[in-house]
Amino acid sequence: MKKSAVQAFFTRLRATNPEPKSELVWTNAYTLVVAVALSAQATDIGVNKATKNLFSNVDTPQKMLALGLEGLKAHIKTIGLFNTKAKHIIAMSQLLVDEFGGEVPRTRAELERLPGVGRKTANVVLNVCWGEPTMAVDTHIFRVGNRTGLAPGKTPLAVEQKLLKVIPHEFMVHAHHWLILQGRYVCKARKPACPTCPVNDLCGFKDKTL
Repeated sequence: MKKSAVQAFFTRLRATNPEPKSELVWTNAYTLVVAVALSAQATDIGVNKATKNLFSNVDTPQKMLALGLEGLKAHIKTIGLFNTKAKHIIAMSQLLVDEFGGEVPRTRAELERLPGVGRKTANVVLNVCWGEPTMAVDTHIFRVGNRTGLAPGKTPLAVEQKLLKVIPHEFMVHAHHWLILQGRYVCKARKPACPTCPVNDLCGFKDKTL
């Protein structure tokens, strides 16, 4: 996609939603890390339902450790892979207490040391909590990057690196959310809503449903 088209692409997405927010419900950096870790292979709606009561009582790693593994499982059993995720969250909480004074670290390298936290989760936390210009490539962004021609790549990391290179600086803080929302509600996997897409004329997708 040409530089002028990329500028127009994000200008239009910004016009439709000037201040996009994460659809996950969180109250501080710790609950955000937990929510994002739970959201892997699960919907934000499902995670929010499971964490509503959890986060009203548990919003620090110390409180999570006090709740315990079985207590956590009881809250998140409606979420896919909840057994594995619960183990990771307890281990993550222990590491935060032992090595970070109970505070969520603010670098990608340190975040990726936490059990259950990979590059994508770390990028989400850095962007959503602290407004850093990172790009967390999930299935939606991977699809949009490739389908539109904005940032073709065979791996999430390749798409991430290309997006960071082509997106103008003025859009970077919110670009992650615009692309996720575009993929989730417009540029859907099975039936993209091309007729109502605000950037359909800029998109290189050959099989548009116009």
